[in-house]
Amino acid sequence: MEYRKGPGGEPLSALGFGCMRFERKNGSVDLDAAQALLQTAVDAGVNYLDTAYIYAGNESALGKIFARTDLRDRVNLATKLPQYLIKTSSAPERYFREQLSRLQTDHIDYYLMHMLSDVASWEKLRQLGIESWIAEKKAAGQIRHIGFSYHGNTDMFLQILDAYPWDFCQIQYNYLDEHSQAGRRGLEEAARRGIPVIIMEPLRGGSLTDKLPKAAQQLFPKRTENAGNTENAQNAENAGRVDFAQNPTPASLALRWLWDQPGVTCVLSGMHSMDMVTENVAAACCSKAGCLTESEGALIENVKAVIRKTTLVGCTGCGYCQPCPAGVDIPGTFACYNTSASEGISTARKEYMRNTLMRKDPIGASRCIGCGKCVSHCPQHIPIPEKLQEARKVLETPLYHLAGKALQIFKLW
Repeated sequence: MEYRKGPGGEPLSALGFGCMRFERKNGSVDLDAAQALLQTAVDAGVNYLDTAYIYAGNESALGKIFARTDLRDRVNLATKLPQYLIKTSSAPERYFREQLSRLQTDHIDYYLMHMLSDVASWEKLRQLGIESWIAEKKAAGQIRHIGFSYHGNTDMFLQILDAYPWDFCQIQYNYLDEHSQAGRRGLEEAARRGIPVIIMEPLRGGSLTDKLPKAAQQLFPKRTENAGNTENAQNAENAGRVDFAQNPTPASLALRWLWDQPGVTCVLSGMHSMDMVTENVAAACCSKAGCLTESEGALIENVKAVIRKTTLVGCTGCGYCQPCPAGVDIPGTFACYNTSASEGISTARKEYMRNTLMRKDPIGASRCIGCGKCVSHCPQHIPIPEKLQEARKVLETPLYHLAGKALQIFKLW
């Protein structure tokens, strides 16, 4: 396993375990199956586990696994405060105590403000005294490092970086989101400031693996020896050191694209099968910065070219159209609109709702006033107002508008 520097220089495994996607049995997390996966991953060197308050039954499942194993003492545990539910100054303490109880631990190594999407969300927490509360918890050793997870555009990400002396951050980033969300610009700015970056959605929920278009899947060589079929993660490590560089799988290619970049600290993978654990561990064992080969880089460009054929708007996410006078997140909206063609309307609508509504000032396509200022700045010469209206018709359902009203009434942003 390769390691990179976390806060204060402590080693974090290149591969982290995202616990949200544990297999379920009779409606609950399958503890035995989850324990086997975690044990295998940790034995292979994974030392970062990620969960959150709102992942149904997830924190409690981890707590039960910790109670019957030695895993808690061998890992850095990350979980998240549901900041969008915080309404009073006493609420953070209440949620935090509940999380400690669920997880059967006396401290959290990496604690995140979950899903910050704009500076207004952080300012609301500041007014409720969150900075003093964080300082108290860190002084008591109950929180070791403080950070935030983010979904939104690059400019807002940079503003949040300025808002507080963060120990680390977590962003959605992959070769399809290179210029959307926080993007490469956000990643590199965080790295420039010495802020470790944890990566979520490296495979974009499977869209860069089993959900790839068939034409893209056919670009990958047929594998005669797949590390994912080995008996355990240690064998997979040995099998994968050279094999993945010369004979990549869709998953290993996407992961190695990330590890190739020195600004990436740890890549989370929601592993819910032993094959996933063994393959990803094997890939992580050849994950030094600069690991991507020339042929792998060319393969990624070819895969992206296939994906673009199902692209509804040729937006590259460059951001030249921003800021919009009406506040529309134009690149983010087009990214979700394209997702509706490549990954399905349901996935696109969920992502769009999360990215445009969970904030004090919504930034969806319906805010467009048709001024056309963006068109003159677009290098791709996209008729942006027209395409925004197309996106609005697909993404903004009656449920979207109802949710928007509820979020504003109850200030859930």
